[in-house]
Amino acid sequence: MPPSGIRKFFDYTSGMKDVISLGVGEPDFVTPQVVRDACILALEKGKTSYTSNAGMPELREAIAEYMRSGYRVTYNPSDEVLVTVGSSEAIDLALRALITEGDEILIPEPCYISYSPIVFLGGGKPVAVETSADNQFKLTADALKKKLTSRSKVLVLCYPNNPTGAIMTYEEWLPIAKLVEERNLIVISDEIYAELTYGGERHVSFASLPGMKDRTLLVSGFSKAFAMTGWRVGYVCGHREIVSAMLKIHQYTVMCAPIIGQIAALASLQVGMEEKDRMIESYNQRRRAFVQGLRQIGLPCHEPLGSFYAFPSIAHTGLNSEQFAQQLLKDAKVVTVPGQVFGSGGEGFIRCSYASSQVQLDEALDRIHTFLQRRL
Repeated sequence: MPPSGIRKFFDYTSGMKDVISLGVGEPDFVTPQVVRDACILALEKGKTSYTSNAGMPELREAIAEYMRSGYRVTYNPSDEVLVTVGSSEAIDLALRALITEGDEILIPEPCYISYSPIVFLGGGKPVAVETSADNQFKLTADALKKKLTSRSKVLVLCYPNNPTGAIMTYEEWLPIAKLVEERNLIVISDEIYAELTYGGERHVSFASLPGMKDRTLLVSGFSKAFAMTGWRVGYVCGHREIVSAMLKIHQYTVMCAPIIGQIAALASLQVGMEEKDRMIESYNQRRRAFVQGLRQIGLPCHEPLGSFYAFPSIAHTGLNSEQFAQQLLKDAKVVTVPGQVFGSGGEGFIRCSYASSQVQLDEALDRIHTFLQRRL
């Protein structure tokens, strides 16, 4: 099992000066002041204890309401919502609870790099379902059907997508949902970027599709849209029997998410929505300018309508994605992530996060342009 391809490039920059990082998917915003103030007040009042293993009841209630009002799916906060240490723990818990050794776990790729290693650690077999830039990296029923076998058990989804920025519409989800039902699959839907959609498109939660709620574990968190990466608060919503199994593992491993992180998450849902919307609009402005800039300097890029990543093609440069990212870092001091670390279909692309300031994005484009002019 290789180390993280994202962290490898992040670590390369240690000690380097004048580096612009488009590598790590972290907002350049700090957590909104109104949320930090709520946590300061909580600390002053001595809120430093454990919470319920499943999370603070008031936070679970707020998450359930957020799901109902925002994504048209209803959960019972008492036994269908579990607060976790980031969405990463939720994915790990879900896979550990579901996998029996030898089960095949279907993973559309390119995708977030953690899915396959977690499947491997759980005794399952990751099965890549390739998506293509030809259709904006959307999952199709035909591609999924080709990889289904008698051992297929779980489908892992990530839309809006990391690293491609792809989204799925209601109509595009329907044939996938039909296959899920026909083949009796369970879905883990990683919706951490659900708030980050652009161009008038709204995220459609897979759990909101007809018949899919009880088959779906909806995973999300506060890191991306609410600028709370370091607070490490995520959650999973789903059928009470599966959530109960996940809770057992959670009890014996991390016990509960940190109370101050949970207080911050609750404050985000109660008083932080306006700031969240302001940050998303800023990402949208950067997205438009950055994607246009990539195209102008000669890097073809499909339109990313979700998350905060662009996934331009570098195939015409004669370098593979690893070579391109290495040379770009060495010659131009710009950090990107080679597409091949995200699995099949990622070769020939690089991932660029536009969750940086516009000044840094403009400078990065200038440096990449100069690098390309020297290479081509």
